[in-house]
Amino acid sequence: MTELGPVAWPPAPMKTERLVLRRSAARDRATFIELFASPEVRTYLGGPRPRDELERTVPDVPGRRPGVFVIECDGTMIGTVSLDRRDRGRPGHVLPGAEEAELGYLLLPQAWGRGYAAEACTAALGWFADALPGEPVVLCTQTANSRSVRLAEKLGFTEVDRFEEYGAEQWFGVWSPTRPSG
Repeated sequence: MTELGPVAWPPAPMKTERLVLRRSAARDRATFIELFASPEVRTYLGGPRPRDELERTVPDVPGRRPGVFVIECDGTMIGTVSLDRRDRGRPGHVLPGAEEAELGYLLLPQAWGRGYAAEACTAALGWFADALPGEPVVLCTQTANSRSVRLAEKLGFTEVDRFEEYGAEQWFGVWSPTRPSG
């Protein structure tokens, strides 16, 4: 993935009602490993990665690149939300030849079902809309991941395509800050 473009990074930490979105730090390494090694978190993402491999390969300060926010609740990392550029070689684009910004998120299972993903994604989308006004954001998830599809729709993503990738049907949607609501 390429960087987001002419965006100052990192932004100041963003505070929502219950969360802080911030740049990663060395203290987050164990949680990054847990996210990537978790069978629950990685159900629709190709399965868990081996913990011993992660212990060897995850950098001391993981996720330290433009577009990656740590999601913190009560001083503890509970996940990540990211805005990366979608590789133009992959299926699913709304602009010909473009590398649109793509929203992604991972939360620890103990943080599921509390609205944290919606709160963090809404904050990240708001930041993005201010940083790159009018630029669309895409989201891709397996259709089998009904919770992720529901969240995408709740966030205002509109389905524009379905296709096969990674051996599964994918739901592909777009969000635009200039799209009329309602």
